[in-house]
Amino acid sequence: MGMMALFNQTALECSKLITEHYSTSFTLGIKTLDRRFHLPIYGIYGFVRYADEIVDTFFDYDQKTLFERFKKDTYLALEEGISLNPILQSFQLVVKEYNIDYGLIEAFLKSMEMDLYCQDYDAVGYQEYIYGSAEVVGLMCLKVFCEGDVSMYERLKEPARKLGSAFQKVNFLRDLKSDYVDRGRVYFPGVDFSDFSRDAKHLIEEDIQRDFDEAYLGILNLPRGARMGVYLAYSYYQTLFNKIKRLPASRIQEARIRVPDTKKIAILAETYLKYRLNVI
Repeated sequence: MGMMALFNQTALECSKLITEHYSTSFTLGIKTLDRRFHLPIYGIYGFVRYADEIVDTFFDYDQKTLFERFKKDTYLALEEGISLNPILQSFQLVVKEYNIDYGLIEAFLKSMEMDLYCQDYDAVGYQEYIYGSAEVVGLMCLKVFCEGDVSMYERLKEPARKLGSAFQKVNFLRDLKSDYVDRGRVYFPGVDFSDFSRDAKHLIEEDIQRDFDEAYLGILNLPRGARMGVYLAYSYYQTLFNKIKRLPASRIQEARIRVPDTKKIAILAETYLKYRLNVI
């Protein structure tokens, strides 16, 4: 292995390490993808994870300055084809290899930046935030899965957007306490979380289920090497969503809802069986 190849490999391994430490659920999903997809998807996750950490975690620092630096360094990495930041190096490698549209990256960074300035959203701002924070991440991953097949990408991009949208909206419900109480953020437009009613929760849940239903049809048409991993992530989030639906509105305002590790393992086993039986 040449020195540049070694540098690139270690950068991608850094993104893998970040994924493993920050999300056991996505790590399980990635490991059930075909091996050729592992490092590229780690490269995407590491990038989006670090951007999200800047706006959601580093409250003791000048977040706006840190984010501006991260954004500038991202564009420099893409322009120059190299970065000494291993996360940006791995990400730019994936962007170049899979021809990921810069517009997706710009939309993502814009949504992350919105978290530094926006505390609540109208319908237009909400859709813009969902697109940039989640849907484009699904589209980046789809670029990897399609491996240059443009017609496949065009067929599956709407379901990929719906899956990202469903994941993000479930996250909003799951993290309601930390977002609203700790950060003062209200993502769902027109909802008063100081008086969060059953009817308001039900309307949000109907919207999320529509996203899940449309996303499922796309999952079934993914390349076989990607299908099991994406279906696993879908199943995990659908399970989390079902748990949230069974709880009263007051309960999700009090604590972050989780899926136990034992249940995650059961979901993995069920997904593997369906995959082997060619049901998915």
